[in-house]
Amino acid sequence: MARVPAALALMMAMALSACGSPETPPATEPAATAVEQTPVMPDDAPPQEEGVGVAQDTGGTEGGSCTDSVGSAAAIRLAERCTMVSPASHPPCNPDNPCALIQDEIDRACGQYGPDEAKPAECAA
Repeated sequence: MARVPAALALMMAMALSACGSPETPPATEPAATAVEQTPVMPDDAPPQEEGVGVAQDTGGTEGGSCTDSVGSAAAIRLAERCTMVSPASHPPCNPDNPCALIQDEIDRACGQYGPDEAKPAECAA
């Protein structure tokens, strides 16, 4: 009678060994190639937080902050227009960013309206 449980245990061990882990997948390319790939943002992606701080990096033709370029009052008005129309959670609507970046966000946001949709008044300003 001791032989039956031993035989049963042997059969179960053989059955379980057949269910072992799947074969390992073939080796992939080295990790270095994954680093070389640059992610591509879709054209219709909302602006990322990278816009903040761009004023310090631009120099040259962009002229730094919008406040420095057009004055405080005009920069604040442009940033307020941007905030009113932008659906982004963190839009670059800050007078410390370049005016071109703020205007680009306004243009992008206003461009999302269809031809039959009413645009906010801030899009026409």
